[in-house]
Amino acid sequence: MADADPSALIADDESLHRKDADYLREQEKASEVSGKLKRRSTMHALKRALGKFGADGGTDMAAALTYYAVLSLFPALIALVSLLGVFGQGEETIDAIMEMLEGAVPEDAMAFIRGPIEQLVNTPAAGFALIAGLLGALWTASGYVGAFSRALNRIYGVKEGRPIWKLRPLLLAVTFLMVVIVACAGLMLTLSGGIAEEIFDLVGLGEVALTVWGIAKWPAMLFMFVLVLATLYQLTPNVQRPKFRLLSLGGFVALLVAALGGVGFGFYATNFGSYNATYGSLAGIIMFLLLLWIVNNALLLGAEIDSELERARLLRAGIDAEEHVALPLRDESGVRKAHEKQAKTIADAADIRRDAVAENARDR
Repeated sequence: MADADPSALIADDESLHRKDADYLREQEKASEVSGKLKRRSTMHALKRALGKFGADGGTDMAAALTYYAVLSLFPALIALVSLLGVFGQGEETIDAIMEMLEGAVPEDAMAFIRGPIEQLVNTPAAGFALIAGLLGALWTASGYVGAFSRALNRIYGVKEGRPIWKLRPLLLAVTFLMVVIVACAGLMLTLSGGIAEEIFDLVGLGEVALTVWGIAKWPAMLFMFVLVLATLYQLTPNVQRPKFRLLSLGGFVALLVAALGGVGFGFYATNFGSYNATYGSLAGIIMFLLLLWIVNNALLLGAEIDSELERARLLRAGIDAEEHVALPLRDESGVRKAHEKQAKTIADAADIRRDAVAENARDR
């Protein structure tokens, strides 16, 4: 049996991915096909995404993401409270967020979350004194983003090639962006009722502007969460998607499935479930975890759809993409090192086998 050739291993992996210029030309070719072929390839992509979600272990990956979400929940809330505390809006914003969640999150889970958060808000060290804690909380909270990155790499069929000094700052930046967006959404929640009326009167805006704001803030908050999802889909995997899409088809499906799944689960738990009888005081927490799992399943299904749509574009361009989605990698250095390490391990094993054969031959 021949020894492993590191260059051959690297070449085999790199052959699955294309350079940016080649991919852009292929995208132009894909746009020239007939509408009938586009519809056919899109339906093929949707059908294949459903099958691949199961083949990739989508529900298992969603369970892992739920675990990391729980680990990241309180660090993320610490970062959020610290950031809002800098602007003096921590207590008001947290109260508004809790009030909004009361109708969607089980009472036991709310009690589980509320206590530590209120303690954080009322701590005398809030403000700039918590900057160090904010950075530490962001580092811990980035665990979910890192897990999401690994899940998307699996969906796209690529290995992580970005070195740690590139990947970790990216994960921290995405986490910080998510916290900032949630903080902005929280501030928008507080800007309602009497507070909004006082501010609008102060700047000379009347009742009409207040009414418009009361309506417009909800789609604005939805836009912010769409931006978070688009950022996760675009930046976390080790592939270069051709262009940034604020709301891709996969993203739309993810939001729709998450919303329908959450509503459906709430209806089932309220009318048919027996969680209180089964789990007692832990029922709320169990339901909260199941809700997180449903949402993560929806996010991964959306990523599968986007991946298969990229494959469909390559197929329409006449590119061999039946087995692999040949998107260009963001960084190949880690892939090269992994292949070189694998080749060395295989070579060491081959040496052991040859030495064993030689010793057995001498014993005879």
